[in-house]
Amino acid sequence: QVQLVESGGGLVQAGGSLRLSCAASGRTFSDNAMGWFRQAPGKDREFVATIGRFSGNTYYADSVKGRFTISRDNAKNTVYLQMNSLKPEDTAVYYCAATRRPFTSAQQGAVMSPDDYWGQGTQVTVSS
Repeated sequence: QVQLVESGGGLVQAGGSLRLSCAASGRTFSDNAMGWFRQAPGKDREFVATIGRFSGNTYYADSVKGRFTISRDNAKNTVYLQMNSLKPEDTAVYYCAATRRPFTSAQQGAVMSPDDYWGQGTQVTVSS
């Protein structure tokens, strides 16, 4: 059974940092794009960042570019999201996801469907 388990969320003041982790089990995702999405109260889920098979292939939403960094450790089947200079508008539930299809780029991974793999989410709250 495939599982994606997020951790690292919490409460932080504006300007602070958090590092999210997503550990995958049940299969290896080294050939798949993985990424982070978020959903704020009353809003639709939105794309945050994705990473392709190779660590140099990354893609970010404009709202987080320059503040967030996505990375992966294929040996640990884990993807990370380093979030710096956090803002109150970053408050959301953050979801980890991985494409079902292999050999997907970060740009392709920015559009994931319910048929792809998703974690349960971790809450990030940024206070002003």
